[in-house]
Amino acid sequence: MISTSDFSNGVYIKVSDKLYRILWFQHHKPGKGPAIMRVKMKDVFGGATIERTFRGGEKFESPEVTRTSVNYSYESGDSLVFMDTDYEQHEISKGSMGMSEQFLVEGMKVVIVMSEGKIIDVELPPSVEMEVEYTEPGAKGDTVSNVLKPARLQNGLEVKVPLFINEGDRIKIDTRTGKYLERI
Repeated sequence: MISTSDFSNGVYIKVSDKLYRILWFQHHKPGKGPAIMRVKMKDVFGGATIERTFRGGEKFESPEVTRTSVNYSYESGDSLVFMDTDYEQHEISKGSMGMSEQFLVEGMKVVIVMSEGKIIDVELPPSVEMEVEYTEPGAKGDTVSNVLKPARLQNGLEVKVPLFINEGDRIKIDTRTGKYLERI
């Protein structure tokens, strides 16, 4: 069992026999009355994001969740294939990872989260390194701060980068937001 006091981002709970992942929560104590917990959570299998309010101290079933470190291997038709250290393959359908799927690179270490024998989530590292495949050259002498230009990366993803970034440069991208972090 898990209580509202144990909530944190990324925790899995069962509400009305559905599995949810907590995306955001806020403890709220009104002037009078009991404390409440405002929660934004995502239905793991349905994909819908909902907001709910729970009473403080309310208890929920904590699902059996296992995390396994794996490497991304390859794309096979409509599936993405991951391999663990025992050479066991794990497959998920393309499109089920959302935006984070764009950051997968062969050999990348990720963590798959499983519940009831099904993959429910794939946790990427916080950032990835990628090569800039194409970008317009920056204008010489253009030194205005925070000016960004589009750049296409090796996987086809387009991001905004500072003017000093050129083709062939390796850059670090935040996998949660898809934004440029730094040149490597």
